[in-house]
Amino acid sequence: MTMDFTGAGTLLMVLCVTCLILLIMWSENRKRKEMPPGPTPLPLIGNLLQLNMKELPQSLMKLAKVYGDVFTVHLGPRTVVVLHGYDAVKEALVDKADHFSNRPKIPAAESVFKDYGVILSNGERWKQLRRFSLTTLRNFGMGKRSVEERIQEEARCLIDELKKRAGSSIDLTYLLTLAVSNVICSIVFGERFEYEDEKFLGLLSMLKETFKIANSATVQDKEIANTEFHFDNLFVTVMNLFFAGTETTSTTLRVGLRILLKYPDVLAKAQEEIDCVVGQNRCPSMEDRSKMPYIDAVLHEIQRFADILPLGVPHAAAETTIFRGYTIPKGTTVFPLLISVLTDRKYFKNPERFDPGRFLDDTGRFQKNEAFMPFSTGKRVCLGEGMARMEIFLFLTFILQNFNFKSDEDPANIDLSPLPKTNGIIPRPYKIQLVPR
Repeated sequence: MTMDFTGAGTLLMVLCVTCLILLIMWSENRKRKEMPPGPTPLPLIGNLLQLNMKELPQSLMKLAKVYGDVFTVHLGPRTVVVLHGYDAVKEALVDKADHFSNRPKIPAAESVFKDYGVILSNGERWKQLRRFSLTTLRNFGMGKRSVEERIQEEARCLIDELKKRAGSSIDLTYLLTLAVSNVICSIVFGERFEYEDEKFLGLLSMLKETFKIANSATVQDKEIANTEFHFDNLFVTVMNLFFAGTETTSTTLRVGLRILLKYPDVLAKAQEEIDCVVGQNRCPSMEDRSKMPYIDAVLHEIQRFADILPLGVPHAAAETTIFRGYTIPKGTTVFPLLISVLTDRKYFKNPERFDPGRFLDDTGRFQKNEAFMPFSTGKRVCLGEGMARMEIFLFLTFILQNFNFKSDEDPANIDLSPLPKTNGIIPRPYKIQLVPR
């Protein structure tokens, strides 16, 4: 009898591969038992078949009803721990900030930014760049002019542009984006651009200007050893300021105006307060905010209701951590689900309703709510929060001071939900008529 060595070798290989697969599955199952609960993943694709990737925030909200406020999902090979509700997000990002202050590795972003800049970097690089960015934003262009003056100047220019289009039905997306971008331009480049300026209208022109500033003698440290202040880091940090600051703030403004179209009673009451405190003969200023509790409440409710970043910006475990009795390995991606915080029924009664009154006490004074965190929280809270809040207040107050709103839509029929299949981040397009007051 002749032994079939080929057949025996094939059988042995199959047995080895099978044992290896079983060993890997056993190891993964053991890890999963120590981690927060969640739906059982399939090999390679994880839970992708159980999730709607075009409506991911809502899919994760549904899973939270089954698995609780801390659970695990697998987006393909990537393991993600999801934090649901204010208490879980605050406990992780504030109480255990050192454990959850990293950013995860995102291959698509790394191919573009190569781990440079302030948003996606970690460790000493992130600490230095964040400190530098905050200091620079506070100085606002070497202290020549305050950011409030820059925003007021841009708001006046925006109002002039809107007056040219008064009475016409227009989509404000373009102008609002230009206005918010110009505030960053004023800080980074030291000047604003006219809205018709070809350099300003094209992304490539903006990139060229950014390169020029980042490469100038005033910001280069000549590639000094052991420093994070070199061209790549500074360039990507500037780009972070442009894209993160511009899109979120302009979208908040656009959604805010549509909300006020739907609720004309809120608009009228807000304008009444502006007329009483500011009047028509001067520009609104940040000093006025403390005297206008209703406006403050409206702006907070707009940000809460608009929910511009429902998934939040991903975090990662800086080290292997025990959280609520579960083991979260170092490097694990963490989603602080901001939509679950801004709609947390423990802190916001009837969160599906637009109600500025939730930010007012019984005497009509503004009252804070600890679960209001549209800019996230903890060490990775948006570094441009102060400027964004200022922009939202001044731009909207300027517009409300100068215009009444009209629309071809019946307010009762205005749909405030975002476009479907966009993960809740793209608002519905609309047109508005601005009538000078």
